[in-house]
Amino acid sequence: MQSTYIYGRHAVKELIQNHSDRIQGVFVSIGAEKEFTELARRAHIRVEPLADHDFRKELDGAVHQGVVAKVAMDGVVQDYETFMRSFTPDASTSLVLLNEITDPHNVGAIIRSAAAFGATAVLIPTHNQAPITGAVAKASAGMVFAMPIVAINNENQTIEDLKKRRFWIYGLAGEGKNEIYKEKFDAAACFVVGSEGEGLRAKTREHCDILLRVPMHARTESLNASVSAAVVLAEWSKQHPEAIQ
Repeated sequence: MQSTYIYGRHAVKELIQNHSDRIQGVFVSIGAEKEFTELARRAHIRVEPLADHDFRKELDGAVHQGVVAKVAMDGVVQDYETFMRSFTPDASTSLVLLNEITDPHNVGAIIRSAAAFGATAVLIPTHNQAPITGAVAKASAGMVFAMPIVAINNENQTIEDLKKRRFWIYGLAGEGKNEIYKEKFDAAACFVVGSEGEGLRAKTREHCDILLRVPMHARTESLNASVSAAVVLAEWSKQHPEAIQ
């Protein structure tokens, strides 16, 4: 069974409260013992002293805030074809497609925003893309276990398939001609978010129906990929309040 280590008080607490069946054990420091020991035991999760274990390799030096959980990852990432057969897209459907985002913190933040604003799923390439790890899970505040995460093999082929399913494909680009606040999202939507440094790949741009931009003050050059995604998803959910009810 594939597993990973999730760390940080907020992320682990969310896991215990909502996805305790995935947790294989919780390791707590003396400082976090009062907050987490009884919470874990009520969920029938094994608790061990953090001091008895060395997680430096597993956490790659990350700050764990005194609590670490070993979590089963089986089934977290879904197959694209299987997922697409599980529902019928309509105007209140929105997908977020990551276009080779390599920073796990950005990936996690986008997943968290997608969950917060009622997106249907996050599509993640299997190559040149930060995978779902403990760092991603922490940055998502545990939302990787609540939000459908779907693996795709080729972004452009996936985009063309979504078009056949009557999705409108919106690429997020600073030089896009369409402002997000003037766009009417009245069909199933897929928002494509480009990498931190290069933005959308040239070929991916060509496959998008519309390039969206977030209007900003002239003194600001650009927004972080995860921030841009959050702004666009917030505007989409404003037009589809049923998505967050």
